[in-house]
Amino acid sequence: MFPLKDDIPSRHFPVVNLVLIIANILSFTYEMSLGPQLESFIVTHGFVPVRFSAELAGNFMPLSSYLPVFTSMFIHGGLLHVFSNLWMLWIFGDNVEDRMGHGRYLLFYLLCGVGAALAQFWANPQAQSPMIGASGAIAGVLGAYFLLYPRARILTFIPIFILFYLVEIPAYFFIGFWFLMQFLQGAAQQVIVGRLAEGGVAWWAHVGGFVAGVVLLYFFKREEKRTDRV
Repeated sequence: MFPLKDDIPSRHFPVVNLVLIIANILSFTYEMSLGPQLESFIVTHGFVPVRFSAELAGNFMPLSSYLPVFTSMFIHGGLLHVFSNLWMLWIFGDNVEDRMGHGRYLLFYLLCGVGAALAQFWANPQAQSPMIGASGAIAGVLGAYFLLYPRARILTFIPIFILFYLVEIPAYFFIGFWFLMQFLQGAAQQVIVGRLAEGGVAWWAHVGGFVAGVVLLYFFKREEKRTDRV
């Protein structure tokens, strides 16, 4: 399933959401200019659990030890990776920003990304592959949207073999199914392999980001203003 749009228009211009999208595009453009230096860039600025474990074991962690938790949110592994992430952010982020306000939404987004990194770290603290991508933070946006707009309609592209369908699906079903798949695939990966495989999709980052979004929404949402009519 691939979402095309929702049926809830933005009430305010989504400044922060657009800035986040542009920042990710600029970062990806810079990555593409690095050529053979790209791999070292990803290792340096991606979140590497085993490196973080070693730094935690030390007596002092400089600020630079925490920076990859944030910089990793703006690095992607390919055109499809960055496009799919930013398309999801474009569809769902504007409405969440509406309910939080610009400043709160930015802090919320970054904290969801932190929650995603910590969840992946908890799942496999000895992983040597860098975790990169905005999907953990975007999963938090989905978690907030799931609670704020459960009955929104999501126009969804569904390919079935050689046939293609456009179907409007309630947000609670679309996002709920998405979350269930992330959880099941993360659990299956651990059970079948016996541990988290190196590389691939960081399923537990998606789960952790989503849960962070659900929890943090309580602290970041603003109550909708109501007017009495006479």
